[in-house]
Amino acid sequence: MDHSTYDLTLTTLTYGGEAMGRLPDSRAVFVPFGLPGEKVRVRLTEEKRGFARGQIVEVLQISPERITPRCRHFGECGGCHYQHMPYEMQLRVKADILRDQLQRIGKIENPPVKATVASPSRWNYRNHVQFHLAKNGKLGFVSTLSASTSLALRSARMGEGQKGEGVLAISECHLPESSINNLWPQLEFEAGTNVERVSIRAGVDDELMLVLESNSPETPEIDIEAGISVTHVFDEHAVIIAGEDHITMKILGREFRVSASSFFQVNILVAEKMVQYLLDKLPTPQSVILDVYCGAGLFSAFLAPTCKQLIGIESSSSACKDFVFNLDAFDNVELYEDSAENVLPTLEIKPDVILVDPPRAGVEKEVLDAVVKMKPKIIAYVSCDPSTLARDAARLIQHGYKLFEVTPFDMFPQTYHIESISIFEKT
Repeated sequence: MDHSTYDLTLTTLTYGGEAMGRLPDSRAVFVPFGLPGEKVRVRLTEEKRGFARGQIVEVLQISPERITPRCRHFGECGGCHYQHMPYEMQLRVKADILRDQLQRIGKIENPPVKATVASPSRWNYRNHVQFHLAKNGKLGFVSTLSASTSLALRSARMGEGQKGEGVLAISECHLPESSINNLWPQLEFEAGTNVERVSIRAGVDDELMLVLESNSPETPEIDIEAGISVTHVFDEHAVIIAGEDHITMKILGREFRVSASSFFQVNILVAEKMVQYLLDKLPTPQSVILDVYCGAGLFSAFLAPTCKQLIGIESSSSACKDFVFNLDAFDNVELYEDSAENVLPTLEIKPDVILVDPPRAGVEKEVLDAVVKMKPKIIAYVSCDPSTLARDAARLIQHGYKLFEVTPFDMFPQTYHIESISIFEKT
């Protein structure tokens, strides 16, 4: 063993897909793809004063809970983190990690975290996948580990995989919907192309949209079969190469128009469960509802039919166009196209309910201050990052809100990502 290699026992799973153990000097060390209770040989890759990061060189004592991953790239591709866990364990781990983040970062005692709502599809659930390009022009994902670590984890089943600039060219992926999986292996680009990323979206009736992202206005050359929409996106401009400039998604029987640059939930079946949860929890009859970071209008479209007034706030121009189209039937809906920190202080309304669905960075402090100033009875917080949720939950509690319940939804099976909805009530 070299001086940077240690044998240790892993004790807990942490947010970010890593398992934690202790070095002989008692510093915490974080390693991907391990399980609690496993004895592992770890090579350090990063050392700080208070902690270290490492890679598993060998699993010396295997957890009885460890299962064989489905994908040959697991352990080298950065897309999945939990394929070595049974699905029931993944659900349990996500609720535990969410609870731990609320306790440690939010300083909330006994946070009311419910059991994780399972995804009806554990595989092939993603309607939107973003690929990077390897040096040879093949599609792939950003690689997280060296081949030696992957070989230790996968032994004989591990594929060699080509890497270019940290991108692993892949031959299989079990997360996208089948229509996407039928298309992407056919795509190949010339080495040195100006394409930075390649996204594929699947809509209703296996409708497909290919989005080519680059930093150059020069239209990428692509040979593609008929019937697929192709859009080139650069500097927030979207140029249609073929087909439509949007795709149609269906949630609980309702259709949504989603443009190439607009955000939409990637797991339709779990998005439906989240919509139903909000409909059950939020008082809509005669309520004034403020939907901050409203996107293409997924939640607004289901809340608008029974509320008195609904106001959406969204900074993305493409999402705003979609919102206007998707909620055109309602007379009680307004939309502000601007950042939330600019809009909220100008609104002279008293909302009963404020729904926030911020990006991973959470709610900006100015936005949160403006929200609590409005004194809504209920704040519903849709989060995709438990650490920023915990930070914002602590601020809301300081402003007189009680955290009523937190429900994790498994929007991203096989990965460490945790989607959740928290309900705060004014005390």
